[in-house]
Amino acid sequence: MKRLIFLIAGCAGLAGLSAADIPDRPEKLTFPPLKFEPPTAAGYRVPLKGGPVAFLVPNRELPLVGVSIRIRTGKFLEPAGKEGLAAMTGALLDDGGAGSRTAEELEERLAFLAASLNVAVGETEGSAGISLLSKDLDEGLALLRDVLTAPRFQESRVELFKQQTLQAMKQRNDDSRALEGRERLNLAYGENFWRNRQTTKASIESITRADMEAFHRDWFHPANFVVSAQGDFDRTAMIAKLEKFFANWPFTGKQPGPVPAKKEVAKAGLYLLDKDVNQGRVSIILPGIRRDNPDYHAVQVMNEILGSGGFTSRIVNRVRSDEGLAYSAGSIFPGATYYESSFVASFQSKSATVAYAASLVLEEMKKIAAEKVTAVELNTAKRSFIETFPGSFDTPAQVAAVLSDEEFTGRAKSEPDYYKNYRAKVEAVTAEEVQRVARKYLTAERVVILAVGNKADLLKGHPNHAAQLEKLVPGTVTLLPLRDPLTMQPLK
Repeated sequence: MKRLIFLIAGCAGLAGLSAADIPDRPEKLTFPPLKFEPPTAAGYRVPLKGGPVAFLVPNRELPLVGVSIRIRTGKFLEPAGKEGLAAMTGALLDDGGAGSRTAEELEERLAFLAASLNVAVGETEGSAGISLLSKDLDEGLALLRDVLTAPRFQESRVELFKQQTLQAMKQRNDDSRALEGRERLNLAYGENFWRNRQTTKASIESITRADMEAFHRDWFHPANFVVSAQGDFDRTAMIAKLEKFFANWPFTGKQPGPVPAKKEVAKAGLYLLDKDVNQGRVSIILPGIRRDNPDYHAVQVMNEILGSGGFTSRIVNRVRSDEGLAYSAGSIFPGATYYESSFVASFQSKSATVAYAASLVLEEMKKIAAEKVTAVELNTAKRSFIETFPGSFDTPAQVAAVLSDEEFTGRAKSEPDYYKNYRAKVEAVTAEEVQRVARKYLTAERVVILAVGNKADLLKGHPNHAAQLEKLVPGTVTLLPLRDPLTMQPLK
């Protein structure tokens, strides 16, 4: 406390304050309103002649440069029967050699330059980038272009990747967290949703070098790129380097269609996956929203109060702090970009107390829909968004990433003032709106509960609590089978 007072006194002295002006308690400190305006794309956006749009954020503090490319590709473009092709192609682009260099030679050169070159393909986009000393930028860009235009897909690395993937598959049923995550997606989106098309031994073994070459040539071309660069460079010089980088691309490729959005949410009820562990993992699932939903900001504030606000949220306080039933508890309610996401409240607890803990979570969900939140809760939640907002733009890398993301996902065109208006929209959320969206989306009749753990212990419950897991939600009790880790077919 003495050190804190000393620091405050020192700051106060610098500001010309007397000792009498220093508050006797930290909570009595007052600060002027924070003045911050988020950067706009206009000052950084450069349409390149070679096809893509680039966002350039110079920063001369350190002799480092990072160039990142976001790519319109992803798992959603995999042909049926070739599950795993997208991730394998991404991994082997930077790990399988390129141009005149073998995989080993490429790794050795990158190590000599102290450069980091990475390519990956995820669910709805790919990424490629390099970071290195600014003096080596020309060579780094040449290496990155080789990777993106002339990958070798070296056979030894392809075989190694397949072996490692198959080995990881064998462990799919070992971790109850992985089981919960997999079955949660199945219940939230349906087994036929593209995200739930699982890799199998057969699909991995069926992928050939020709498959990866075709996937690469279809999607890895400048018309599908959004670029960002940050670090030690001159803007004009960087534009010239990028124009050269994208000029005369050796293939034209295709334009991907929209990310499929049709999903099938499971019917309300309890879904049990029997796993002989001493703790149960629980997910309480409801249909969610997209980020362009008019209720988005009110939903985020509501969920901050309900379960995502850490120790200021109701679920954490009730389940962890008050009852000591779980170390980790909370809820998420993201607004997805391309399809409606899901609301999920989750926790882990001893098998015997799972039912009681789940009943408390459901109580809090009902309560926030039945009664208006307090003024203190509302203000705390809104401040958590508003006062941390500038942190999204702390560094040049963050600025470049945010602006390129807006361009890539299309919000720069559909809602160009999103970040400019963000804090005002959060500030405008009222207690009435919080209650309205809670009533609208936290609907008890649609609740799906997924519980992973020892079935007998989960259903038995705890002698000190009357809650029974199978009676917490309407609908039937469904036993989910374990799946063969290599075929993903249900085990008997």
